[in-house]
Amino acid sequence: MTHAEEQQPTPSTTEAGDTSHLGHGLKVRHLTMMGLGSAIGAGLFLGTGVGIAKAGPAVLVSYVIAGIIVIAVMRMLGEMGAAIPASGSFSHYARIGIGEWAGFTLGWLYWFMLIMVLGAEITGASEIVHSWMPGVPQWVVALTFVTFFAAVNLSKVRNFGEFEFWFAALKVTVIVAFLVIGVLLVFGLLPDTDPVGTTNLLDQGGFMPNGIAGIAAGLLVVAFAFGGIEIVTIAAAESRNPERSIASAVRSVVWRISVFYLGSIAIMVFVLPWNSGQLQSGPFVAVLDQAHLPYVAGFMELVVVVALLSAFNANVYGTSRMAFALARDGDGPTALTRLSPTGVPTNAVLVSVFFGFVSVLLNWLLPDSLLEILLNAVGSALLVVWIFIVVAQLRLRRRLEAEGRLTVKMWGFPYLSWLTLAALGGLIVLMLTDPDARKQLISTAILTLIIAGLSVLNARRRRTPAPALS
Repeated sequence: MTHAEEQQPTPSTTEAGDTSHLGHGLKVRHLTMMGLGSAIGAGLFLGTGVGIAKAGPAVLVSYVIAGIIVIAVMRMLGEMGAAIPASGSFSHYARIGIGEWAGFTLGWLYWFMLIMVLGAEITGASEIVHSWMPGVPQWVVALTFVTFFAAVNLSKVRNFGEFEFWFAALKVTVIVAFLVIGVLLVFGLLPDTDPVGTTNLLDQGGFMPNGIAGIAAGLLVVAFAFGGIEIVTIAAAESRNPERSIASAVRSVVWRISVFYLGSIAIMVFVLPWNSGQLQSGPFVAVLDQAHLPYVAGFMELVVVVALLSAFNANVYGTSRMAFALARDGDGPTALTRLSPTGVPTNAVLVSVFFGFVSVLLNWLLPDSLLEILLNAVGSALLVVWIFIVVAQLRLRRRLEAEGRLTVKMWGFPYLSWLTLAALGGLIVLMLTDPDARKQLISTAILTLIIAGLSVLNARRRRTPAPALS
């Protein structure tokens, strides 16, 4: 046992992860769709073309590597979440596994990251809708969306979960339909189409046209496409049976995300040449155009709007619950702990929505200066979150095992945990070799240090003993 572990109090066997009477209306299907809704957004519908441009067909390898890392991180998070369901999720686990400063730093870093993502999502959706209705100012469209989703998040959590379930279900349905049409295209089973064979996969410079460097560059793009899946463990604290819900939702989300991403990318690089330019501008539309389907471009624009709004909705939820959990633990203003009669953290929702709209304004007012700095800081923040999760799991595993709390276990502990940490370290090394990624990493490092410094000031103010597991 390390010195740090000796200083921690002995874990109690009381009910873990007290949520201070948050609502408990979420079901496993809600959690599953929330994870899918957060992870399946513009990154899949629009960003996949960037990865294909960098790696060619070998972007599949990039997705496999990134997917393995994410599956391992989610398994570790599921292990801790099933043992200690808490609305603060990985922030809480970092606090009890690493230290108070880690919980504060990770929680507010994640909150900041999602706030900036909220601005990007609502800006993207409002731009598309504004193009449909040019007579309506874009800021009016954005304000309408923000107001609507504020109301959705302020309703009782079951209503929110139901809304997000059907929102995300539409995206999933579209992707499944795309996979079916794509397979028919690959085998030439649609009218006026021929089997594509392996021409586009192998004859346009080979499977790895840009070599290992291309796979590495693609990895930097796709690693963050899986971001948002971790919201499952935040939301599970508001389910009726958190331990069982987390285990089921994590397993379901992980394999569905893997199938959707890998299946979609495989169809893209089979159907079209990776260097044609069509895949970079709109990969889903480009593939569906080969099927000669009418109105496909307009329909996919609608789907992208739904994808962005669904992710916005889920991320408002994630930021509000994280802010609530931090405030409850003494790491934020106590006003954020106020709950409505239905168990919704009202002030935390309103604060998250407000700063989300501020982020929208930054997208318009400061596109080339302050906003670029903030977005760069967000770029690799998810990497820091994953590293904290792995370290917390390595520190907590044996304590949870001794308590008999483990219902979900990370495979091959501790070897696969250490291997995942090494893989994340390898991603950092890759980022240092890429000029744009290096800027992201430096910005994130500065932001993380600032938040860690604030955690020291907060600790001096509180002077409270380290928390137990429950």
